[in-house]
This record gives sequence, structure tokens and C-alpha cells, in this order.
Amino acid sequence: MGVDYYKVLGVGRGATDDELKKAYRRLAMKYHPDKNPSPQADSLFKQVSEAYDVLSDSQKRAIYDQYGEDGLKASVPPPSASSHGGAGAGAHGFRFNPRTAEEIFSEIFGGAGPRTPGGGIPHGFPGFGGSPGTGEASAPTARKAPAIERQLACSLEDLCKGATKKMKISRDVMDAAGKPMNLDEILTIEIKPGWKKGTKITFPEKGNETRNIIPADLVFIIEERSHPKFKRDGNDLVYTHKISLAEALTGCTIQLTTLDGRNLTVPVKSVISPTYEEIVQGEGMPITKEPSKKGNLRIKFQIKFPTSLTSDQKAGIQQLLS
Repeated sequence: MGVDYYKVLGVGRGATDDELKKAYRRLAMKYHPDKNPSPQADSLFKQVSEAYDVLSDSQKRAIYDQYGEDGLKASVPPPSASSHGGAGAGAHGFRFNPRTAEEIFSEIFGGAGPRTPGGGIPHGFPGFGGSPGTGEASAPTARKAPAIERQLACSLEDLCKGATKKMKISRDVMDAAGKPMNLDEILTIEIKPGWKKGTKITFPEKGNETRNIIPADLVFIIEERSHPKFKRDGNDLVYTHKISLAEALTGCTIQLTTLDGRNLTVPVKSVISPTYEEIVQGEGMPITKEPSKKGNLRIKFQIKFPTSLTSDQKAGIQQLLS
């Protein structure tokens, strides 16, 4: 049978012309792409229009009822007699020639067509704002549901190297007949190197679908997990290294593993005071807007002082430092 046009319009097989027209008006106003910005709206609008085009035409409907969508589009001759009437004459000359969705919309709602040369719905089309035309009374303007926000936890490694996150969501959507059904989806989020805490990733209209409500946007907000060794400060990374007092006075060599897995050796030859920082250029976080650049690595020091000194040690230190 192919597509069930009766199911698409949500009517029974014995539906009258008035019932077909009423069903089409309701669904056309719901799915018209100038009113409904969801990605599926355009294809659903065309499917609803095609269903009405077939079922409102006695000859097409007679062929469809007997042979289904495939027989209709193959231009098979209609039955010699039909309960819908008017199908016998000129049977062998029948060709399926569907009208466009816009032509049908214009015929039902009146006017030159829903799209003006400048784009959008012209004033006066019912259900799309303005005063009602020759169709049904104007439907209330649909409002959009408030955004749904969810935290997306990322490690510093994710935010340094970039990562791909898969998120499974479950939501209610409306089928072609306007009935709710549950839909599971997998959303893919590409984490870009350098993204910061608070970065928002928006999936338009991925909330539940309900009548006269535009689905909410689903917004994921980057949350930065704490790291055992590094702390982020803007585009810089801060690393704290423990050293002895002797190393603070004579220098030391620091070996660490970067967030992207490289081994880094940093020699420090300066005298290290408690407030001293060793700056390693270009070893911080990537800068998202300038992919070729990075922040800096700032190494801070935690100096371990001795708890006590002998008299000889004190004398030796005084002699060395005087």
C-alpha cells in the first residue's frame, strides 16, 4: 500500500470532503515551514498536502483505495465504477499529476500563495498571524517553551584536546495524525579544544512536542571537572610543584606530563621564592578562536622548610649567605 494517506490526515476511510478539508487545515497550519522551524516540518507539510490532494480527488481516491500509493503513482487505470463516483470516464487516459503543496495551501486558505516574493507568510493567512482569510478562524500564535538546560561535565583533557560526547535523549513528538509518540535520539556533541566552563551547545527544538507550543531548545552547558595536578586560569594552566629549601636556593628540574600526554622537562635555574612563578610559553590551554595559539603554563612552588637546624647547620648557612 505504501503511505497510508488516511492515517497521515488522521481520518477514517469513509471520510467526507468536509472532514478531509478540516483535517488538512489543522495539519497544514501546524507543519507549514514558514510557521514551524523544525527540520521535519517541510517534509510533513508536503506529505499532508499529498494525502489531501489524493483523497479529495474522486478519481485519484478510487485508484488509491484499490491499488494503493504504488498503483496510483504508476498511473494504473481506475476502477470502472467507484463508490466515490466519477472515476470511470477517461480511465485509460489517467495520469497521476500531483499538485504542489503550496498550490493546495493557497486553494484552501485563499490568497496568491503562502510565500510572498520577500519570503514568509503574507498578512491575512489564518493561523499565521493577521486577520483570517477565506479559511478557518485564525489560530492563536504558538509560543515557544522555555529552554531546557543540562550540565555537561568535561575533564581538562577533554577541553584541551577536544572530544566527542554522545547523549541519548527521549522526548515526545507528534506523528502525522497529531498524536504523541515517544522518540529516542542520540545527540552528538563535538567538544572543541579550548572551550571554557559555561560554554553552551544548543540543539534547537529538541524538547517535547505539544499542540500550539513550539518545542523547547535543549541546551548543554560545559562544566569543568577538577584535575588532580592542573588548575585552569583563563587560557593558562597552573601547576604546583613541591621542592626542598635546598632546591629553592640552588635550582631544580621539573618533569611533568601535559594534558595531551607529552612528557615535558622544565629546568629552573633561578632562586625560588615562595611567590616565584616559572612561565612556560605556549604550554597552556588552546585558544578556541585562534587554534594556532595557546596560553601559558605557570609553575608555582611549594617549598618545604626544615622543622629544625643544628648549630653547625645554622652557622654554615650564615657563612654561605653572608
